[in-house]
Parts: sequence; C-alpha cells; structure tokens
Amino acid sequence: AAAVDGKIYVIGGWNQTGKLSTVEEYDPTTDTWTRKADMPTARKGMATSVVNGKIYAFGGSTVVQAPPGLLTTVEEYDPATNTWTKKEDMPSKRFGAAAVAVDGKIYVIGGWAAGFHTSVVEMYDPATDTWQKRANVPRGLGNTGFASVDGKIYLFGGSADVVLSTTYEYDPVTDKWTQKANIPAPRLLLPASALDGKIYLIGGDTHGGGGPTTSVLVYDPATDTWTDGTEMQTARGSLATVVVDGKIYAIGGHTGITWGNIGTVFATVEEYTPEGLESTTTAVSPQGKLTTTWGEIKRR
Repeated sequence: AAAVDGKIYVIGGWNQTGKLSTVEEYDPTTDTWTRKADMPTARKGMATSVVNGKIYAFGGSTVVQAPPGLLTTVEEYDPATNTWTKKEDMPSKRFGAAAVAVDGKIYVIGGWAAGFHTSVVEMYDPATDTWQKRANVPRGLGNTGFASVDGKIYLFGGSADVVLSTTYEYDPVTDKWTQKANIPAPRLLLPASALDGKIYLIGGDTHGGGGPTTSVLVYDPATDTWTDGTEMQTARGSLATVVVDGKIYAIGGHTGITWGNIGTVFATVEEYTPEGLESTTTAVSPQGKLTTTWGEIKRR
C-alpha cells in the first residue's frame, strides 16, 4: 500500500483465490473505496514506494506457494492518470524485499532470492530509470518492517533462518549500515510507518512463537529506544500500514504464515490516531504506553 495526495492505494497481494493484480483506492475523507486500473503483473510479496506522486512496485512472486516465479519486474503507477508503465527491471530477482524512498531515490533491500535470503541493496533512480548497487545489509533477510526518518532508512525484524529482532539503520549519504537497539520481540511480516519522527511497528507474526499479534511498538530513532503503543484490535501479519494526515491506516493482512497456509484473510481497515503529536512531548500513560486510540473503519 502507498499514499499519494491524501489517498491510499492498496496494490496486489494474495488471498484464497491466488495472487492479485487489483488496485483499490481509499479516500479517508469520505471513507470510501474505488477500484482503479489493475497492475499489469499479478503478484504478491512485492515492495512499493512513492516518488514525485507516482507509485513504484518492485519484484514479488507470480505464484502462491513456492519461490519459483520470483520477479525483477518494476511497474510505475500514476494515480493522476490511473495508468501503469513498465520500467527498468531490478538487477536481482526477489520477494519480500523492502523499498524505501529517500531524496528522490528508492532503495530496494534484502528479500528472498530463490533459496536464500539476500543482503543485496540496489538503488533505483526514477528520474533516469536506472539502477546502482549499494552497500549490502549486514545479513541476508526479508519480510522486514521498513521506514525512513530524517534521511535514514530503518529495517526491523524479518526472517532469515530464524525470525529476527534486529534493527538496522542505513545512511544513504555514507552508504553505511549500523545496528541499533533490537525490537523487544522477534517478528516478521510486519509493517512500519513513520510519523512525527517516530516509527510505529504494527502487528506482524512471531512464526511459531505465538502467531499473529495485535502489538504496536514505537521506535524513537533520536534516542534508539522502544515504547509500547496501544494494541491494534485485529491480530494479523502481512498487513499494510500507511500514514495520511497524522493517522496510520492498517489494511488487510492474514493469520497464516507458511507458503501453503494463508489462514484467515482480512478485509479489515483500522485507523490509528496517536495523541499529543502536535506537542513537543508525546503523551505517555502511567503504564508506559503511548496515549493512542484505535477505531475500525470501512472494510475493503
């Protein structure tokens, strides 16, 4: 999912019917959904990012249950014209990568590469439609949470041979990675959204350690510390989160974790409103949780 001009676009994925090419636009102002032009390549596990009002979809898989079918495909969606354009392929095939935009460039990081988790980082320049190799992540990983704050990129958790609790910071200026404070609990298939200088990790799965979760964790890059947030109403992994007008929208997801078991698939959309964001100090309750509220809104 991605946001452009106050609208949210939910793209591709999978459900019990298989992989999807669908694009649905959500307007938070009117709480309505609109079907838009399908993505040319039906796929799941791709990463998306936004530059100059256009959404870019990277990689993914054309099959449901196994790594064969991994893609290098890059497609650009223009919400203004409701059209898709094929762009230069990624140098590396992968599924479950991260894609983060900083200063007009998009960094595609890690993912599953047909038999192993890759540490490869490739930078895409939408202005020139070209790719450039950058410094690898310290370890191969995929299905991470990812976000950027103040020009730095952050990766959270994900999967390697085990479920990870690591946090990595990447500086595009120096092309260097730094390990930061671990997530309080290992997690994968989790989204991360940056809001007011903090990063919110919402839901995800512990993969054998308890299943999908409602947990919300808040990371402060300035202090390299973690705080508990108010829990989401619906436990789920593989959901998407998007920020619009100071609110985080949690969309879709499912309870399954293996290639062959998707579990329960959700059309649920929940809106998360952190309080105190207008002030310089975030309000904290006596229990140490951020003072926040959740509300379920219209399902897809």
